[in-house]
Amino acid sequence: MAENERSLAMFVDFENLALGFQGSRERFEIGRVLKRLVEKGKIVAKKAYADWNRYSSFTEALHEAAIELIEIPRRGQSGKNSADIRLCVDAMDLAYSKDHIQTFVVVSGDSDFSPLVSKLKELGKHVIGLGTQGSTSNLLRDNCDEFIYYEDLDKVTDDGVIVDPALPEARSKALSLLMESLLALRRENKTVLFSSMVKDTMKRKRPSFNETYHGYRTFSALLEDAQGQGLIELDTDERSGTYVVTRFGEELKKPRTTSSSSSDRPRRRRRPRPLGEVGERSSGERSGGERTTGERAPVERSASSDRNESSSSADRPRRRPESTSRPAPLREERFYDPDE
Repeated sequence: MAENERSLAMFVDFENLALGFQGSRERFEIGRVLKRLVEKGKIVAKKAYADWNRYSSFTEALHEAAIELIEIPRRGQSGKNSADIRLCVDAMDLAYSKDHIQTFVVVSGDSDFSPLVSKLKELGKHVIGLGTQGSTSNLLRDNCDEFIYYEDLDKVTDDGVIVDPALPEARSKALSLLMESLLALRRENKTVLFSSMVKDTMKRKRPSFNETYHGYRTFSALLEDAQGQGLIELDTDERSGTYVVTRFGEELKKPRTTSSSSSDRPRRRRRPRPLGEVGERSSGERSGGERTTGERAPVERSASSDRNESSSSADRPRRRPESTSRPAPLREERFYDPDE
């Protein structure tokens, strides 16, 4: 799994959604829901609960989206809507057994799921709610960390991004998918858009994406082509050396903000002056202002340099002074001889 990529588990109370679409000309499309959720992370669990004998016309689209259909008996046979209970049990099971799943999506507007949302938040999970405006309870909406209305899924601005229609179809599709992924990352408050992050988002939105199928040798070549078309602006990361998308779309029309304060700029160290230049200049100067040749001025020593020299000499090991005078010769001793 890519770094900083979230894992999502989605639970759909389909009977509640069906109540929200009663009397409406609009038909529920699971593709619109999944297209929005893949922008937030990787969906690792997808389950939908309903009496599918009553909603058999939706099963084909749900099967194509790889959603597990949980069959729930009718209310007349069970005496109670067991879909809510089964959904809560499965959600809590994943919350305790799968630590890598940190985001739970409850597709429903029923207020009965408010205790489930509170318990998931107590376990440190991020809870996203999704439902229709007509069948969503305010209690459930306000209890979630984030709530998305089904009617607002397609209300996304294109940010003024227009791909040149004269481009070949393969290149145009790749660039369009690139701009959609960049907009999705901006909606998720991503400020630094690394090339690896952009590519992971593109593969989540379209798992069959491969830059070579669109005529690009590498993904960096795709980014460079987009920059050449005036769609994005690239920079290079200092640590990894990979591309980073700094601006795109309408952001390119705005002036780029740069910090002009002197505190943000790196300080330049002064280059030490060569000793030869100091000697040549001092040798041609006298104390009286006259310049001579071949005469060197005395070097002035400051008090700080004397202190540094004394401190450095104190740290050095002391050597025993060598005596310059020769040692005195040994004195010859004479003994008394009685025969003399």
